[in-house]
Amino acid sequence: MKRFRIITLLLFGLLVSVGCDSDFEEINTDPNNPTAVPSSLLIPGVVREAQNRSYSTFIGGDMGACWSQQFAKVQYNDEERYIPRQSVITQVWERYYSVVISDANAMQTIAIAEENNNMQGVALTLQAYGYAFLTDVYGAIPFTEAMKAATEGIIAPAYDSQEDVYAGVLAMLDEAISLLGTSGEIDATNDILYGGNPNLWKKFASSLKFRMLMRASGKMNVAGDLQALVNSGNLFASNAQDAKLVYLGADPSSNPLYETIIFGGRAEWKINSKMVEILSGSNDPRLNVYAQKNDAGIVRGKPAGFNDVPSDDWNYQNVSPLGTFYLRPELPGFFMSYPELKFLMAEAIVKGYISGDATAQYLEGMTASLEFNEVPGPAISTFMANKSLAVGTPATALEQIATQNWVALFPQGVESWNEWRRTRFPALTPAVDGALSEIPSRYNYPTSEASLNKANYEAAVAAQGADNLTTKIWWMN
Repeated sequence: MKRFRIITLLLFGLLVSVGCDSDFEEINTDPNNPTAVPSSLLIPGVVREAQNRSYSTFIGGDMGACWSQQFAKVQYNDEERYIPRQSVITQVWERYYSVVISDANAMQTIAIAEENNNMQGVALTLQAYGYAFLTDVYGAIPFTEAMKAATEGIIAPAYDSQEDVYAGVLAMLDEAISLLGTSGEIDATNDILYGGNPNLWKKFASSLKFRMLMRASGKMNVAGDLQALVNSGNLFASNAQDAKLVYLGADPSSNPLYETIIFGGRAEWKINSKMVEILSGSNDPRLNVYAQKNDAGIVRGKPAGFNDVPSDDWNYQNVSPLGTFYLRPELPGFFMSYPELKFLMAEAIVKGYISGDATAQYLEGMTASLEFNEVPGPAISTFMANKSLAVGTPATALEQIATQNWVALFPQGVESWNEWRRTRFPALTPAVDGALSEIPSRYNYPTSEASLNKANYEAAVAAQGADNLTTKIWWMN
């Protein structure tokens, strides 16, 4: 594996006193150049790196939204046909470890020295998110030893099973939840998610834990923990509490979809025909938000795949572009949204994990998604009229919930693919002319792991299964 960037040592060094006695230190202290880096200064880099990777057209687009069939491509579509670029897969691994997790780990170390409980909670939440992201796309990953290069000299860390990673990440979130809202300040300027509000960070940590428990629910008993989260009152309560990065209006600080498709002039990412089919079939007003009309004045999607594009059948002109709402530079990048939580809660009620009204949660998830997409109130009322959940037929209800969650996760590519792998709804047909006969179940490991971390890589593959795109990870059925 590529060596993780050891920022922790640098930050420790900055914390070390340079004086031999108190008088010398007082004389040589420059108030304009502090010797300690505040933990909050690391928040923007971690948050932006996580979202820039997950929303990248080459990651969240090609190996997320194309695989979950929200997006389709009319050129350069190897990834859509399950032939990913190894360099991009390596980039996910390296940047999440070397920036998202490493810097969040350093943030925690500094926050401990600052005796700042709230910043420790922020750091733990971001680390948990980073590890969860990696294990959900790769399976087994280095976890216990991942950040021990600086402290223990471990440069070839062992892999932990996904089950063990989940247990560790859930424990991180428990610690974060217990710390947030107790003591210490979160600098509002540096906190580009929540403006320094520890209670909203607690809601993020709690809602993220709910997602992880639901993802693991087919493999472990989660009912008690899920009900405790509901009882705590610490889950998202509206769209205003989403964990999201609101991007800025100009490159290079704008949403990656805008930067590639509009600023970069790469228009090959289009709407998938599956999304058009589902939305048009119910006269869903989000259709004209998700997609623009093609040159013939209609919304037309393209099925996944096809070896020879562009063609007379599928090209830049006759397949609808993504909607202008989703090509704005300020489009938020989501860590987790309120609509997703509502659908997960509806599912948990149908499955008997928590108490409550599944229909109410389901309808609120749909309404919240429509509101985020700025559908006018009268159109929402018309669309939602007579909507119901088939609670008397659990299998049908679960399909309804999963399908609406998939719709609402547009264009959160990796998360829509994660949830599709878990629920298998909506029913998808593998890509035409695909290199595989099925939709991928994971990313394969970076090729560097087989050489730089050979023994641990081989042990992980022996335990988990062949290092290919179709090997099922732990929580998949």
